[in-house]
Amino acid sequence: MSKQDLKLKSVDSPVEKEGTKSESLTEQLIDQIVSGTYPAGSKISEPELAKHYGVSRGPLREAMMRLESMGLVERIPHVGARVVALSQEKLIEIYAVREALEGMAARLACEHITDEELAALEHLLDTHHQHIEQVEGASYFHQQGDFDFHYRVIKASRNTKLISLLCDELYHLLRMYRYQSQRSHSRPEQALKEHFHLLSALKERDGELAEMLMRRHIMRSRQLIEQQLKQDKEKVS
Repeated sequence: MSKQDLKLKSVDSPVEKEGTKSESLTEQLIDQIVSGTYPAGSKISEPELAKHYGVSRGPLREAMMRLESMGLVERIPHVGARVVALSQEKLIEIYAVREALEGMAARLACEHITDEELAALEHLLDTHHQHIEQVEGASYFHQQGDFDFHYRVIKASRNTKLISLLCDELYHLLRMYRYQSQRSHSRPEQALKEHFHLLSALKERDGELAEMLMRRHIMRSRQLIEQQLKQDKEKVS
């Protein structure tokens, strides 16, 4: 190999650099949207973002396309790009999809999860238990604790389509909702107890039980949202 070839190999191509910038920008924007720095329904100015983050329009355009595919940003004709506003009706639909897909993921995880992953899950839940006791459940759902458990179970399914649908398309929408919603929709102590029951089913490699427990676990969260929606409608009427 010539010196010229070595020199060419050692320098990142413009495409690789642009891709890295786009990925980094996507992660930053996800965090800003989830945390509410860019509030739900707020308009997004691409020129202002490009100036703020010091990137060209290429990486920004790619990052915006990724955010759209995740459902965090929507484009409205004659208006432009906006941060999505999640209604409770939309959330109920999302939870219904979650209930079916995560139930399937839990069943598949029983077949594929390793002993090392099970040990890591148990350690994770022990950590969550200590955290809830220290803060009396106040911030469990505002961190990634609850979702981290679900995320790991989904990953353990080894089904790439399920992982894409749940972790890429729904995960950040749910984080956004949980981070910005009222605590009346959360039930940290009960949720953690249900996570431990799920872990037991995974350890037993009981796919049928794991699927049932996961579906029931998510159904209860959906019912809390439905209850809140009903109360809100009664207040209006």
